Amino acid sequence: MKIALFSDIHANLPAFEAMLQDMDNQKPDAIYCLGDLVGYNVWPNEVIREIRRRGIATLKGNHEEKVEKVITTPDSLNEQGKNYAYHLIDESNREYLRTLPAHIKLEYKLNDGYLHLVLAHGSTRSIDEYVLIDTDEDYVLGMMQESNADLLFVGHSHKPYHRIIYTRDEKFKHVVNLGSVGKPKDGDQRGCYVMLTLNKNSSILDKDSIQVEFRRVEYDVEKAGKAIETSLLPSEFADALRLAK
Repeated sequence: MKIALFSDIHANLPAFEAMLQDMDNQKPDAIYCLGDLVGYNVWPNEVIREIRRRGIATLKGNHEEKVEKVITTPDSLNEQGKNYAYHLIDESNREYLRTLPAHIKLEYKLNDGYLHLVLAHGSTRSIDEYVLIDTDEDYVLGMMQESNADLLFVGHSHKPYHRIIYTRDEKFKHVVNLGSVGKPKDGDQRGCYVMLTLNKNSSILDKDSIQVEFRRVEYDVEKAGKAIETSLLPSEFADALRLAK
């Protein structure tokens, strides 16, 4: 079973299209998106439409939540500033964003045991919480115990990592941050997503039986940056893409 997981596109269509091309070549059996389709760039409708066309199961990110709080009027498309990214979203896509779930939970029965996967945008506790590579181990394990997660997948920080925690009962818990497709913040301009491979022997008793591959994808950063600079969005959003920070 090959599972593709990605997050934090942020309306960056060139990055999204490059990621999709690479992902399609991997021929995953299932695909999940952990949210933040919108914000920071000018192609929210194009990104949302492709997500919907493909029927990709998608979580609500903090930027989708923000769309509900930003008031859009006919004059908003002339409003300079960061909220311009949200004003671009058409009503059909707004309705879709309003109904996205907070979490996705998957249960696999493998090797005479169960494997529980939990997908969240920020954390299982908050859409805005960062689960970082150095977040306190006991705190992370407590969160995973609450949600019955053996494997926890998150986004939000835009900084990819795969952390394996060896528990007191001699099991391996996996925490994976998917990084960001459209707004990396780890110094690498390339978009990032994850290919997870499970097989019949995958188990929390064997850390190597669960394979996590981070795939980095080059895209036209200048095209994405110029689109920001010729819009009403702040130009520092373009600088952030170029610097990947």
